Formats: sequence, structure tokens, C-alpha cells
Amino acid sequence: MTTDFGKVAVLMGGNSAEREISLKSGRAVLAALLRQGVDAVAIDTANEWLSQLITHQFARVFIALHGRGGEDGVIQGLLDSIGLPYTGSGVLGAALAMDKYRTKLIWQGSGLPTPPSQLLTHKLDLNQIVEKLGLPLMVKPVLEGSSVGMSKVNRREELESAWETAAQYHCDVLVERYITGPEYTASILNDVVLPLIRLETPRDFYDFAAKYHDPHTTYICPCGLPPDQEQSLQQLAKQAFLAINASGWGRVDFICDQTGQPWLLEVNTVPGMTDHSLVPMAAKTAGITFDELVLRILATAWTR
Repeated sequence: MTTDFGKVAVLMGGNSAEREISLKSGRAVLAALLRQGVDAVAIDTANEWLSQLITHQFARVFIALHGRGGEDGVIQGLLDSIGLPYTGSGVLGAALAMDKYRTKLIWQGSGLPTPPSQLLTHKLDLNQIVEKLGLPLMVKPVLEGSSVGMSKVNRREELESAWETAAQYHCDVLVERYITGPEYTASILNDVVLPLIRLETPRDFYDFAAKYHDPHTTYICPCGLPPDQEQSLQQLAKQAFLAINASGWGRVDFICDQTGQPWLLEVNTVPGMTDHSLVPMAAKTAGITFDELVLRILATAWTR
């Protein structure tokens, strides 16, 4: 693949709850670009950075920002306004994917399966939620990623504490029926769905610690499903991705219940690119090295 990309800014860090993960992703991406001879520069968006972006006359931008302020359409809109091509989804796709509740509304309207849920904009009668959705439940901030602020609720008396944990992130709270079964993730690169990964953890659910710290978390790729079933799930993931106008690259997470029925959970439009990350793992199974993956993602940068 050509490395004639011009001067590339790698945006990383920022001020979201996922800052440290973003820095790891950004550094890995930067190192890969430099190894491939790309003229790349790291820019941490936590402080004054816009003047640096303009002064250096970059040709395109690799967005390695996770969470609010970088993965929610804000940065994308700014880059659109100054005419700088960037990787991944545009404003609409990024904004919708970041909002778990509105993503689910679009899926429901499109006839795609997603667990029943209830949005809490303030503290309501939590007992009514249990009556409506049953137990167990997942409680999560609507506008956070990496399982930040998420809790699994197995008993009614745990719900208030879980709500308070999610609400501290200053956004609406989503309460969702917990689906019991194996969890999968589908990585998407330029309209191609890479091999599925099955996630297994000894923890109560695939939380932040399971993702980044627990050595007992296992990732099975190839996932072990029959080829026809895997292809069906890949097609569902692609439908879910396109339904919210996501583009370029990303990841769709879902769970299959005990009958094999898939339930869509969320979309990540700037997935992690660390040594624990899933897109590089799926790419490797597909015969794509990390450095080649980074170049392919960079090639998704275009002027909208």
C-alpha cells in the first residue's frame, strides 16, 4: 500500500474518561505510521492544539481519540469546517454511535434486534424499571465507552447504587435487560467485516478491568462458530453499522442468547488500537498486520 499520505496528524489523549487508553492507541498508531515511512506527528487534544493543527499544514488526520470530545462528532465537525480529511465516521455516524440510546432507537426502527431498555434522565421509581425489564439488568452512561460507569444489577436493591455510578458521568443513564450468553465483536474495515471475536471473562461481565487489566480474559478468534452462522452475524453487524451512518472502520458488539438469537449492544467508531485491542486481533486473523491495518484505516480519511 502506498505511503504517500502527506503529513499526518495523529490526534490522541483529550480530556475524556478514556484519555489513558487513547494515549496508548495514539502512540501505537504513530509508531506504526513512522515505521511505514509516513510523516506523522502526535497531537494531544487535552490542551491548546488547534493552532498546531493549522500551522503544520497537515494533509490528513488519524483520529485516535476515544470517548466524548473525540468520538462523538465534535472533532469531526471541526475538521470538516477547516477542510481536513480524517479517518472513520463523519459527524452524524460518530455522534449517533456515541449515544447508546439513540443508536438503539435507530436499530429498533430498522427492525434490528437490541435488548429492551429504559432511558433515565433523572432518578425515577427504579422499582418500575425492574417490573418492566426484569432482572438481571445492565446500567450504563449513555455517552461513555470502554464500559466506563457500567454495572450489572442482579438484585433489585443494587439498582440505585448502579444508577448513581452511571449518573456521575454527567449524562443520561440507560438501563438495559441483561442478555445471558456469549459476547462477540465484529470489526469492520472499509465495508468488510473481519473474523468475529468471542470474548470470555471470569468476571461478572466484560467490564473495564476485564478489557484492560484481567489476564484471565480470553479472546477466541476464529470464534468457533459454523461458517454460515458467522457470516449471518457478520451481515447483521454490517447492517447495524450502516444503519447509524457509521463509515470507514469501527466495531459492533453483540451478545447471542442461549437460543442463538443475537442482540446488538453498541457501535464503536474509534475502537482501541492498543495491545489489548480487538480490531488488530481480528485483522491479524484475516492476515493483516498491525502496520498494514493502520495504513488501511488512514486510507479511509477523505474530505466530506
